[in-house]
Amino acid sequence: MFEQTFKNIDDILHKDAGCGSELDYVEQTSWVLFLKYLDDLEKDKATAAELTGKAYTNIIEPEYQWSKWAAPKISSPLGGGREGAIDHHKALTGDDLSDFVNIKLFPYLKKFKADAVSADTIEYKIGEIFSELKNRIQSGYNLREVINRIDELRFRTHAEKHEMSHLYEDKIKNMGNAGRNGGEYYTPRPLIKTIVKVVAPEIGQTIYDGAVGSAGFLVEAYDYLRSTKNLTTKDVTTLQKKTFYGKEKKSLAYIIGTMNMILHGVEAPNIVHTNTLAENLADIQEKDRYDIVLANPPFGGKERAEVQQNFPIKTGETASLFLQHFIKIMKAGGKAGVVIKNTFLSNTDNASVSLRKLLLENCNLHTVLDLPGGTFTGAGVKTVVLFFEKGSSTKKVWFYQLNLDRNLGKTNALNERDLEDFITLQKTKGESENSWSIDVQTLHATSQPTYDLSAKNPNKKEEAALRQPQAILEEMKALDEESAAILNSILELI
Repeated sequence: MFEQTFKNIDDILHKDAGCGSELDYVEQTSWVLFLKYLDDLEKDKATAAELTGKAYTNIIEPEYQWSKWAAPKISSPLGGGREGAIDHHKALTGDDLSDFVNIKLFPYLKKFKADAVSADTIEYKIGEIFSELKNRIQSGYNLREVINRIDELRFRTHAEKHEMSHLYEDKIKNMGNAGRNGGEYYTPRPLIKTIVKVVAPEIGQTIYDGAVGSAGFLVEAYDYLRSTKNLTTKDVTTLQKKTFYGKEKKSLAYIIGTMNMILHGVEAPNIVHTNTLAENLADIQEKDRYDIVLANPPFGGKERAEVQQNFPIKTGETASLFLQHFIKIMKAGGKAGVVIKNTFLSNTDNASVSLRKLLLENCNLHTVLDLPGGTFTGAGVKTVVLFFEKGSSTKKVWFYQLNLDRNLGKTNALNERDLEDFITLQKTKGESENSWSIDVQTLHATSQPTYDLSAKNPNKKEEAALRQPQAILEEMKALDEESAAILNSILELI
């Protein structure tokens, strides 16, 4: 039922003049979905309070509650319809609904941010979300249809919440595939799960993503930690309040990431809407640091000169600035799994060489996972995952090259089985046809070392076979899309 409801909502939004893309569909679905979720959450809390003989005070005032403006219900068969159905005599629609939402509801919800006692409360999240977006559904009749569809959904049981969270993830995936800069919104979940397994966080550690996007890393880390043991009440509180932290620059990604975590069960996510790279590295203190970093920072972007001044290694490459930030913000002994373009391993510009030197001297870069092209649908760049620990220099790097017998794409995506061999071998750093190690001392052998970490597999036999025409065309298309994304990033800065 949930899946069909989402499809119906997309069909409604597709015909609305204010929604022009999959990104708009997700954004607009999100705020309506959030208010319905909030209504169900309040009902659950009221019921729990009643069972313990306590009083519960609603977060939302009566006039702005879902059951008042969005879905007033028929209380008896005498109301002109079946009991429990939406009372269309009382439910706002058309211009009345649009005016209420735009002029009264959004300003009311926006004020929660200023009135909240702290940033880790759901009241603060309500205010922050509704400060960052607006209602783009121009037709009040279309909005009424969307509300009616979402009112059919339930978030009361664990099974319902689980199904809803997976469907929401599918919407994010579709948005990433269809949109500009697809990888910005969606990192393949099999890859994230693998990174989380290798880093192996524990309850009590803090987990951070400074380029949080749709919060895929935090969500998967949350699911991983919930499955590692039978949780105590203290563990649950720790996971809710003191474990997951993120920062996100873009409004839409911030909203989607926050909503994604809420649907997965983190009631008031510690995600901040800010430009991570605007923070001066020199200002980061011990209290600001985290145990675990999990991230796929945006690549291909270019940062302005004033942003570069926040970093000791000056470069316009966004991902390289993020890597400096991650190294700095990790605690001593902290662990990281970070996705980055594979050209980072071998670029010869001064910034890249200096950054590799910093990583090797300040951290133990113990594992590099070399991913095939097509891992990120909609983004043609090749990537690697860097696994490192802060506090000791690198002596040896273990490489694993993921060689698959098929081309990856939208209809043939990366799956968890593809990564099983990597997970198994990574535990022992074993050598195989796809894995090998290099001694970092060999990188110092030249008079002017470049710390070249190119993933050159000495165990793989090179095949002279020509590529298929379709594979060449797909790569050309991916490169065109990457070029267009970089051009858009540059134009945004002008």
